[in-house]
Amino acid sequence: MTGPVIVGAPGVGALVLGRWFADRLGVPLIVAVVHPAPAAIGSGRVDAEWVADRHRAAEQVLDDARAVLSDTAGPVEYRSVASSSAAHGLHDLAEQTGAALIVAGSGRDAPRGRLHPGSTAERLLAGSVCPIAVAPADAGTPGDRGLIGVAYVDTPDGRAALAEAARLAGRTGGRLRLYTVVAEGDAAVPFLLGQDAERAFMETARETYERALESAAATVPGTTADWRVLPGDVVETLADLDEVDVLFCGSRGYGPTRRVLLGGVSNRLIRRARRPVVVVPRSG
Repeated sequence: MTGPVIVGAPGVGALVLGRWFADRLGVPLIVAVVHPAPAAIGSGRVDAEWVADRHRAAEQVLDDARAVLSDTAGPVEYRSVASSSAAHGLHDLAEQTGAALIVAGSGRDAPRGRLHPGSTAERLLAGSVCPIAVAPADAGTPGDRGLIGVAYVDTPDGRAALAEAARLAGRTGGRLRLYTVVAEGDAAVPFLLGQDAERAFMETARETYERALESAAATVPGTTADWRVLPGDVVETLADLDEVDVLFCGSRGYGPTRRVLLGGVSNRLIRRARRPVVVVPRSG
């Protein structure tokens, strides 16, 4: 996390979250608005008037962003980027600048205090070269709880999420907390196996997860890390976490048993979480 933080498709929530990340990482902030690139409309002509109008609209969005960030202490750069789509333009900008993170806002339909990515964020989450953070719908900052959460299972994706979270904690002096969620009761094992077999399975699974969490927490250098095994529905339990400043997660399915962090968890989590979520790119 040494490159700039990019805020794309700016809304107030995304701008505030982007500034929070840039300040804590000690890196520049880039606020980018993507407008359509000139395209031929037949016989080699380009609708120059329409392109100019879109460019003016982008500049107005940047002016609004300047007003929101007027008291920002660190360096802020404002860019108008021409591209075929917002997500494509932001992906290209991230590659060009070696971005540490792209921050996207929640859509207009997001309930207050919950995440819900807009169309740009949805497309950014497919194939990004760097982590994507989704900001809440309201303008609240992540806070200063000093606790960074990681949705963790001992898989390549879980370890990638932990590594990115550890980098942030190392720069901020914050604490890390690793979370694994274990389904309860008949949600975990088919009832035909019987209660005794189910209980034995869950006890073994919990012990396995606890050992993995303890081992992972012990490997994090330069910061304090602890862990929790939580019972319940995976998405709802993680989404309701309110004790963390931000929650990191991997980008695809977790775990061979599919009992913890089922495939698609990150996709559902960014539609429900109370806190900002950072989705880390696939690790291979």
